[in-house]
Amino acid sequence: MTTDTLTWTDICAVDDILPSTGVCALVESRHVAVFRLGADQFFAIDNVDPKSGASVLSRGLMGNLGDRTVVASPLYKNHFDLRTGECLETPEQSVRAHGVRIAAGRVSVALG
Repeated sequence: MTTDTLTWTDICAVDDILPSTGVCALVESRHVAVFRLGADQFFAIDNVDPKSGASVLSRGLMGNLGDRTVVASPLYKNHFDLRTGECLETPEQSVRAHGVRIAAGRVSVALG
């Protein structure tokens, strides 16, 4: 599937997400966490922590584990790869990763 065939949902202006933070957005009735790393890298994964069922991943701390860019859940501290959604400690609790694009200073997400 190409980016042309995806359904993109406008989330916010690029500057609404501070570097090294995340925000939560509702995309087609799904809670999605959108993260900004530095000035120009954006990632999106499901926002619901699979262990607790709480919509909190967008509030987690971003960092690196080896060569992986991750967010740590604020509840149980599990690490989720921002590119793939994989939970590093418990792979069966992984979340979905979603497409992100920037156009005309706006952040858009397409469910993956």
